[in-house]
Amino acid sequence: MASENVGEPFPPIVELNVGGVFYTTALSTLTKDGESLLGQIFTGKYKGSTIILKDNKGKYFLDRDGVLFRYILDFLRNGKLVLPENFQERERLKNEAEFFKIPAMVRYVQNSRGSTQLQSNGYITVSYRGTFAFGRDGLADVKFRKLSRILICGRVSACREIFGDTLNESRDPDRGGDDRYSSRFFLKHSYLEQAFDMLQEGGFKMVGSCGSGTNSAGEVKPGNDSEECKWNHYNEFVFCRN
Repeated sequence: MASENVGEPFPPIVELNVGGVFYTTALSTLTKDGESLLGQIFTGKYKGSTIILKDNKGKYFLDRDGVLFRYILDFLRNGKLVLPENFQERERLKNEAEFFKIPAMVRYVQNSRGSTQLQSNGYITVSYRGTFAFGRDGLADVKFRKLSRILICGRVSACREIFGDTLNESRDPDRGGDDRYSSRFFLKHSYLEQAFDMLQEGGFKMVGSCGSGTNSAGEVKPGNDSEECKWNHYNEFVFCRN
């Protein structure tokens, strides 16, 4: 390992070796947050040491988690955090954000699931149409709950914050800013408990719910199961975060 004075000018394109994982990024990205550790190092303002290391290929070396560093760069580039569904290393990512002195990212990791706005207070409504398809002809199998789509209604920023990549916006016609409201979102999965878990982790609490039957008398549409139609129902759950 070679060393280089922190005070020396850095190239506009910086090559990094982070824990054995290579990255190439703009100097402007690394210095976007001037108070972060990266911002201090790559502007020559870092007071903790007078040198940083280079590997044998001339890349600046950081002895940190190379895989998680991609999220550090993403946050510096975009000002928001987007994590994969069912991300399992939230605590480790929080540690990395703390090491690199990015408090805004620490708050994102703690309080959100990759939103463009932190802690938007208000209401989110979760609803679905389902079927209780009881066993037929004396069969023992019972499908207690069958649902095809979980619908989401609320402020766009809060919905994106809580549900992240699991939120499907394809039926939302406006595609405008985060401050508007939409009732056209739905989830990419059909697991009601997963939606509830995400709301709970985001600080929302259920404040109300209701349900009703949706079966109506009349002719059953072709292709529909008349037995299942008898047990159609609609449920709605209201969540609030103060």
